[in-house]
Amino acid sequence: MHQVCVKVYGCQMNAVDGDRLKTVFRSRGWGFAGEEEADLVLLVTCSIREKAEQKILSELGRLGKRWRKTGLPAVGVVGCMAQRIGLSLFSRYPWVRLVAGPRNLGRVPETADLLFSETGRFALLDEDPVSVHDLETPGLVRASKWRAYVSITHGCDNFCTYCIVPYVRGRFQSRPAEAILSDVKALVRDGALDVTLLGQNVNSYGKDLPEGPSFSELLAQVAEVEGLARLRFVTSHPKDFTRDIVREMVSHPVICPSVNLPLQSGSDRILALMNRGYTVAEYAEKIEWIREAFPDAGITSDLIVGFPGETEPDFEASLAALERFRYDLVHTAAYSRRPPSKAADMEDQVEPRIKAVRLNAVNALQRQIALEINRGLEGKTLEVLFEGPAEKGEGLISGRTVSDKVVLVRGTAAEYGKIRKVRIERGDAWSLFGALLED
Repeated sequence: MHQVCVKVYGCQMNAVDGDRLKTVFRSRGWGFAGEEEADLVLLVTCSIREKAEQKILSELGRLGKRWRKTGLPAVGVVGCMAQRIGLSLFSRYPWVRLVAGPRNLGRVPETADLLFSETGRFALLDEDPVSVHDLETPGLVRASKWRAYVSITHGCDNFCTYCIVPYVRGRFQSRPAEAILSDVKALVRDGALDVTLLGQNVNSYGKDLPEGPSFSELLAQVAEVEGLARLRFVTSHPKDFTRDIVREMVSHPVICPSVNLPLQSGSDRILALMNRGYTVAEYAEKIEWIREAFPDAGITSDLIVGFPGETEPDFEASLAALERFRYDLVHTAAYSRRPPSKAADMEDQVEPRIKAVRLNAVNALQRQIALEINRGLEGKTLEVLFEGPAEKGEGLISGRTVSDKVVLVRGTAAEYGKIRKVRIERGDAWSLFGALLED
């Protein structure tokens, strides 16, 4: 029996792909091992920023040390970076035997079976940006028994000028609602209580399905799955976020008041250059819909600094937006040049030094805002679904609120998979600390 090691880099969609790969490998009789013992090491790769690719290339170089001594492991590179770099990985790294794009994951397990019986290399690149050879399984082999994710779309048609996703993940395509519901039901039967629907832009779901459903209708259908305690969704695109989504959230308490709504810039001029399709005023209206319905909603965002042509006033507008919208968490990044996206060829690229200064400034401001929000929760009682031991702190266990706040308490494994009331005693910028209350 061959053994595989699956290592995941990048976004949550990659994590789901990794879980689904492991699920199929297990069903085909493969075992799991660490990279020092595995016959096959599969890297599920990210290409969103240059730094992400450099990390994976460094990993490939390191894997070659064992291969030169023993002839193992065979290495498979799958996902976005594999699609972007392609066949050149074979010539640079002789131990790479398999390269597969994200729309060909369904062909990876059967091809992996051939790696030890046939010579040569296998390229499963996405030549057609529309067709999909998917893994027809939910991620039953996953890190958390209680939390699970289901991809509801493939690809993206937005072509934001900074983004490489449409070039490496292909064109937008909705998965059939029946398949999504089947995945959610299987995960709930397997113990999942908290399920997140995933897509590059979940709000576009169903626009390519002649008979629907729309995204809000899909939310309502999934919310009715028996045994599901919490339902979430990411990522929402502001231009497609509609009021009926909020109405379904109100109608179905299972849908968590937790929304990721990426702003990307506080400057209308920069938003236009990014091809985002909305203004700050239009974005603010969507935030108002959410906060009117859920005053305590957890709202997170994404923000890029140093986009080509970003002036100091543009950057100040982003700082002002953080102050205005007061997010619980913001995923920040300095702009990374990613050919063939349009922004890679734009003039007025911002100097790395300036990008670093601006990134530090937004991170410092957001940290202060998050700290103030979390300290405002001290003394309150919140319901927390506990999932496992805390990453740091002996005797602490970790869980999440419906608004996606991380909560740490003193407790034991007996609490895992339970929703318990917790009195919040202290808040810092990244998490809450509390004490379990008697039921």
